[in-house]
Amino acid sequence: MRNDFWRTGVVLAAALFILAPVGLIVWQSFLTDAFFSVRAKSTVDTYGFVLSDSGFWSALRNTVILSIGMVVFAVPLGSLLAFLMVRTDMPGRKWIEPAIFLPLFMSPMVLAFGYIVSIGPSGFWSVWWERLFGAVPFWNVYSMPMLVLVVALTHVPHVYIYVSTALRTVPSDLEEAARVAGGSPLTVATKVTLPLVWPSIAVSAVLVAFLGFELFGLPYVLGDQDGRLVLATYLYKFNTLLGRPAYQMMAVVVIFIMLVTLPLVIMQRRMLKSAQRYSTIGGKATRSHLVPLGKWKWVAFAGVLIWLYAVVLLPLSGVALRSVVTTWGPLVAIRDVLTLDNYHKLADLPLIRRSIVNTLILAFVGGFASLCVYALIGLASHRSRSESTKVLDFLVLLPRAMPGIVAGLVVFWIFLFVPVLKPWVASLGAMWVAYTLVWLPFGLRLVSNSFGQVGRELEEAAHVTGAGQARVAKDVILPLAKHGLLAAWLLSFLLYAREYSTGIFLMGQGNEVMGTMLVSLWNGGNIDVASSLAVVNTIVIAGGIALALRLGVRLDA
Repeated sequence: MRNDFWRTGVVLAAALFILAPVGLIVWQSFLTDAFFSVRAKSTVDTYGFVLSDSGFWSALRNTVILSIGMVVFAVPLGSLLAFLMVRTDMPGRKWIEPAIFLPLFMSPMVLAFGYIVSIGPSGFWSVWWERLFGAVPFWNVYSMPMLVLVVALTHVPHVYIYVSTALRTVPSDLEEAARVAGGSPLTVATKVTLPLVWPSIAVSAVLVAFLGFELFGLPYVLGDQDGRLVLATYLYKFNTLLGRPAYQMMAVVVIFIMLVTLPLVIMQRRMLKSAQRYSTIGGKATRSHLVPLGKWKWVAFAGVLIWLYAVVLLPLSGVALRSVVTTWGPLVAIRDVLTLDNYHKLADLPLIRRSIVNTLILAFVGGFASLCVYALIGLASHRSRSESTKVLDFLVLLPRAMPGIVAGLVVFWIFLFVPVLKPWVASLGAMWVAYTLVWLPFGLRLVSNSFGQVGRELEEAAHVTGAGQARVAKDVILPLAKHGLLAAWLLSFLLYAREYSTGIFLMGQGNEVMGTMLVSLWNGGNIDVASSLAVVNTIVIAGGIALALRLGVRLDA
């Protein structure tokens, strides 16, 4: 009885943590003014205003185009990459695999800056191309096709995770039989392997389509030049569109985003469960036989390197170069403008220094505190079949349907709405609450997987000796799951260090972080300082990745 009471209390607290932001969004969408304004009255006219705005439909159209483009390009490329890495004898697979996950942890704002200063109209590679070939480069980094290509290529790792995991669990007996019967590698891949992992490919396609609706950084930098908005950037524009934040219109846009993303999240979850239920693995495990690619293995190797160059080296090289020059253009020689002054500015500007320190605090301490919250919720739902935990299982999908910028916005509203919280609205605490909310589904999945690896018989033995649920958690579950929890902490560090959109509405004097400072510097046209800060952000993330790999943490967890 006491255990049920404890579980119910944790579930209710988690439900309040999740539902309060959602309820506030719905309430705000039916008001004429900000919810805390004495002039606010009930209305449905705001929905009519947004729906009659051509800008909304243009943003929706652009978002759908991006989402479809991501699926069209990222899913086949990610599936092919997984096949090459898991099922073939392509060279260099051991050192290539860690590099595949780099785009997952690189800040989209850093990537966006990198593409602008690398292949933008006056970018390093654009200028060098023109000098070498005597013609203006054929690409336009601000065009819609280029934006689709960039976001698709940077989301290939999301597909790779699901498909490579499925390939590793599928026995190779059928593939071997097909090869013995004379089937070529292409025939075996398309006729045998592809049908076996098709459920995982479908799951990744739904995930990528969903991620297309929460894009902010890349469309904001690459699309805003021509006034091309997506739903997330359209929402951000309402912050200053009428001279002051139009919270009621922002709430309506949030409702529409969640009406699209929540069904996709639910669909992906059900498809994932179905894929696991009808998995082909069974019986004794068999060793996978690698498909010999022959002379094509070097073509495949070169193709993977080209993709890594396009999504990692190209933008990072641009950011690194831009951070060590005073200016750049077609008539500038790089040896004449080299400088380290941009890095000196990082040390001289209090805002920048504070943003670096705050990022490290949020990523290290805040990541651990969030992990404690996720672990508490995970323990409450661990091996429980009660109705309350089933409700919680559905509720955790709601934050997953919120883009980071939306989670930050609603946490900002809550801190304004609750009097005791209002003095802390521009604090690291508010930022931490928003981060914890937006990464709740991911963090809870990590800790639940760690707890699920603890044998049921060990817990039952502890219960037989008279240990209560708290004692079992303290002496059995947590000690045995410590390695998984350490991995979850390090992954949280990486995600918090790269996060940028969640804190946009919460940023105030004293709680700046590197991600939000990058947005602010970009808005102010301070490309030099932004580039040097982007390099620092990348170094922090690279250090976290190196530590995670050194401790044996799987980045595709």
